[in-house]
Amino acid sequence: MINIKENENLSVLNHSCAHLLAHAVKHLYPNAKFWVGPVISEGFYYDIDLGDIVITEEDLDKITREMKKIAKSDKLIKREELSKKEALDMFKDDPYKIDLIENMPDDEIISAYRQDDFIDLCRGPHVKSTKLLKNFKLLKVSGAYYKGDSKNKVLQRIYGICFENEEDLENHLKALEEAKERDHRKLGKELGIFMTDDLVGKGLPMFLPNGYIIWEELETYIKNKEKKLGYKHVRTPSLGNTDLYKISGHWEHYKDDMFPAMKIDNEEFVLRPMNCPHHMMIFKNSLHSYKDLPIKIGEIAPDFRYEASGALKGIERTRHFCQNDAHLFVTLDQIKDEFKEVVDLILEVYNDFNITNYHFELSLRDPLDKVKYYPDDKMWDEAENMLRKVLNEIGIDYEEKIGEAAFYGPKLDVQVKPAVGNEITLSTCQLDFCLPQKFELTYIDSNGEKQTPVVIHRAILGSIDRFIAYLIEETKGAFPLWLAPVQINIIPVNNEYHLEYSENLYELLKSHGFRVNLDSRDEKLGYRMRESVTKKIPYALIIGDKERDSSSISYRKYGTNDTVNISKEEFITMLNKQIEDKK
Repeated sequence: MINIKENENLSVLNHSCAHLLAHAVKHLYPNAKFWVGPVISEGFYYDIDLGDIVITEEDLDKITREMKKIAKSDKLIKREELSKKEALDMFKDDPYKIDLIENMPDDEIISAYRQDDFIDLCRGPHVKSTKLLKNFKLLKVSGAYYKGDSKNKVLQRIYGICFENEEDLENHLKALEEAKERDHRKLGKELGIFMTDDLVGKGLPMFLPNGYIIWEELETYIKNKEKKLGYKHVRTPSLGNTDLYKISGHWEHYKDDMFPAMKIDNEEFVLRPMNCPHHMMIFKNSLHSYKDLPIKIGEIAPDFRYEASGALKGIERTRHFCQNDAHLFVTLDQIKDEFKEVVDLILEVYNDFNITNYHFELSLRDPLDKVKYYPDDKMWDEAENMLRKVLNEIGIDYEEKIGEAAFYGPKLDVQVKPAVGNEITLSTCQLDFCLPQKFELTYIDSNGEKQTPVVIHRAILGSIDRFIAYLIEETKGAFPLWLAPVQINIIPVNNEYHLEYSENLYELLKSHGFRVNLDSRDEKLGYRMRESVTKKIPYALIIGDKERDSSSISYRKYGTNDTVNISKEEFITMLNKQIEDKK
């Protein structure tokens, strides 16, 4: 979906439409007072004080009709310039506008925009006439604290969006509906995957049994792939001494995104934002020869970042998450082969999950930014040139992005376009000459001399939490068989005649390692079948006389209306092949 704020024409259009909304509200509710009505990436909103009147979703139709009426009247939108004294006099009846004006410099020329009998304080710009604002939609209404402060009054916030033509508006509304149907927060609740509760804490989701099945399958899947490539998995604590992060540079470059430090006895600890410092210390724990390298340390590791509450989103953006993290300690001569192996692993995983809409970005430092990046020009030039050379040699098409590197080194990011929403960085692979030096890591080369290794940081699934959110939205909650929390739902037509065979079938399928549910509730067959569809269970087995008498099964695959009768042996073979193929 388009980001309104990033499109200049649509930004002006939506800001003008926010004024159209305020104009209509003023007609319908003459005592209304107005705070601010900015453009946001999803359109616009206006915060309004209506006293004791509460706007509901049903009232949006009435406001829409009044907006359409004003738009159709083709009123010119004119800019007026005012002194501070004139502005204070003009808006003397609106305390919210007075607050804005009083915080402006005394000599500032203040602008306002008038359309017919309505005028509003605004810097602009705006469209020329209200007739250009007819293709809009009011989306929802909610509450918002004045100035975002919970100590202040709650204002009513009305959201909307506006486009230049009806076709673009309709396409956008369809995209919104699609996004709503795919929203992992909605599906996660319906399918019993995860929950959140403010008593536990904002941004701290909890995975329910269905969700943890998916989690375990993903963890096993990626660890098995890593083990085949020689990774050794470790377990490290979720916090560390602040000195650890001062050495790594995270304290200097990342402190604002970390939770506050905790003082215990004579030590100061912090919840870790990432795992690399711990893995550096694991490497440093032993002596290493060049013959030992590459050393590949992997971990599904919990991390903590102090995300703003407004940025939190289900399991996609959280304050606690677990990364599919690994650090490869290599020699200079091994960089190309090991980097290629990481890229090959990424492509193999994407093939398994049918991820096709992606591209690579080479994220480099901004040499003019002397604060964000570790200050060593020679190190940066060497790392960036080497990574660029490696990518060219292994034949990766990429786009260079200045200012997107990690503070310690350049990286290759894989940008994935999901079914809905903006691109996300799913996988990343970083080349690091910096941290090995900071932690004084060494190995003994073939001449018996100490050398500093290079570290490749990499995450394939990225955050497992966010990867599950991505999968929920891509599949609409209809997971492939190997990931589905419940793979088979057995539904006996009549418990009196078919339950015994269904129970035997249940035990057989369980013994083959399938996740099976037996729905023998005293409910109508149609009801139980519809519920199986609602829960998006891949296979529903309908067991009646024919199935019992022939010792067979009849299945209906999710998303189809066809019922297929086959032997139990054929069914088991078919499912095992599907799981093996990750289908």
